[in-house]
Amino acid sequence: MYEELKENAVQAVRELLEQAKLNPGDLFVVGCSSSEICGHKIGSDSSPEVAQAVFSGIYQVLREKGIYLAAQCCEHLNRALILEREAAEKFRLDPVNVVPQPKAGGSFATAAYQAFESPVAVERIQADAGMDIGDTLIGMHLKPVAVPVRIQIRKIGEANLVCARTRPKFIGGVRAHYNEDLL
Repeated sequence: MYEELKENAVQAVRELLEQAKLNPGDLFVVGCSSSEICGHKIGSDSSPEVAQAVFSGIYQVLREKGIYLAAQCCEHLNRALILEREAAEKFRLDPVNVVPQPKAGGSFATAAYQAFESPVAVERIQADAGMDIGDTLIGMHLKPVAVPVRIQIRKIGEANLVCARTRPKFIGGVRAHYNEDLL
């Protein structure tokens, strides 16, 4: 079961990255409910093993591409995010003092905290793309113009999967021209 979850996560993140056209050094947010993956109500049955399987698949792909992962905590930590200190410094994000746990922060954020070389928690980011596994509401952590991305994988386990990328805002009027590469 865990290997299948990992493979689904790998396939999903690869498909999203293919469409999102991210660059090394970009920021990717993931909200993940291990309870929802197991078919339970969000926040009711956290599973460190399930979260670890999904985390390891996503993190493996993002590291290969040089993209920073931000793991969203659950609402008990006000959806704070766990990321590498290097990313927090690059994006000038102020760390906050909290260590996620399976029942206070979530199993996915806990897996990230344990795996990262130098983990920190921050209150907010503006990511370039992201995955919402189990209706965790990552929208607050995306840049202002989020665009839904449809991929083949619609669920990881029993959890709904929603993906998004961002694009620059369009400005100007009827005479404005836009860079097609940024759409």
